[in-house]
Amino acid sequence: MEAGEEGILQSELWRLLGATSREGSRIAIRLERRGLIIRKKELYKGRWTYRLFARTRKISIESIRGCPCFTCPDNFRCSPGGVVDPVTCERLVRWVLETAPMVEKKPEEE
Repeated sequence: MEAGEEGILQSELWRLLGATSREGSRIAIRLERRGLIIRKKELYKGRWTYRLFARTRKISIESIRGCPCFTCPDNFRCSPGGVVDPVTCERLVRWVLETAPMVEKKPEEE
């Protein structure tokens, strides 16, 4: 379901999803609070409704830059439980440990 830049009427979206107006309104409010959509009040066919617009987010690949999987010669054989397993891959483990922020452990409460 793609509405594009013109958005989609809240009432139309709930109709397509088979949800009630009440359910739809609650979902839209939650999505708006989380910053995922923008709701703009609109008069449509003599009734007030909202037009919903998806918020665009910029995506960054910085967190995976340098991951050895992208240049690994065994990539085609790699799968969980396979001949080459990412769970036990030394290159991947080394990269994760080198790039992951150090997590401070809390002392256990007695």
